[in-house]
Amino acid sequence: MGTGTEEAQRRVSPWKNFLAGGFGGVCVVVVGHPLDTVKVRLQTQPKNLPGQPPLYSGTFDCFKKTLFREGIRGLYRGMAAPLVGSTPMFAVCFFGFGLGKRLQQKHPEDVLNYPQLFAAGMLSGVFTTGIMTPGERIKCLLQIQASSGETKYHGALDCVKKLYQEAGIRGIYKGTMLTLMRDVPASGMYFMTYEWLKDLLTPEGKSVSELSPPRILLAGGFAGIFNWIVAIPPDVLKSRFQTAPPGKYPNGFRDVLRELIREEGITSLYKGFTAVMIRAFPANAACFLGFEIAMKFLNWIAPNY
Repeated sequence: MGTGTEEAQRRVSPWKNFLAGGFGGVCVVVVGHPLDTVKVRLQTQPKNLPGQPPLYSGTFDCFKKTLFREGIRGLYRGMAAPLVGSTPMFAVCFFGFGLGKRLQQKHPEDVLNYPQLFAAGMLSGVFTTGIMTPGERIKCLLQIQASSGETKYHGALDCVKKLYQEAGIRGIYKGTMLTLMRDVPASGMYFMTYEWLKDLLTPEGKSVSELSPPRILLAGGFAGIFNWIVAIPPDVLKSRFQTAPPGKYPNGFRDVLRELIREEGITSLYKGFTAVMIRAFPANAACFLGFEIAMKFLNWIAPNY
């Protein structure tokens, strides 16, 4: 590990991490939501009848049909829930990562190795599940209803109200275990990859804090790709489970997994892969660049905090 990482670990305040992470979350949603809509619609589209073509033949077909039928607003459908959720969620995510690093340090100057950074990232995934699960549930329901032709929910708040009326708090938090299964290992990969690439891209004799914006974008973008390579199979299961009618899968993700493999094969666990990968690089590059810019601003206005 380079001296840049050591310096960053000593100087970063968890609360600055919290605030800067929140700004990074806003950047993720604004850049990445259109392709997230495409991903969810591909993952949850109904099985086509014999002799009938599928509703969407692939990522670009889904993007084109959504844009043609619903306009640009269709691609941003359901964005209110992740936008409201992403600011605190990414704030908590970056805070959790900072706390995970601190818990493993015997002394403030200790430099963590990559397995320790992976473990710190996993803790951030646990931290964010409480915010992520309801946000994802609402987002997925709003994203698929336009393609189904049925308008059951008139926005995020109406969706929350109806879910609560139907099944209480459990209805809002449906899919919590699958969210954990997705986010704990994926967050470990996310942060470890980012730290590794920052070290790799830092010129000899320079501090990691001096990394240029293009290199931050590169490290953040590839961190997002590695995150989703780990996350997409449980994400497919989660999208199916969270958008299924009540009672369809009584044994949870095991029933979803059995049905998917039986009816559509193992490759169905990578549905939406292209949309995810196209989205992953720019969205997460924007996240980390937003985070680093916000951190520099916070260090400038409150250098001793």
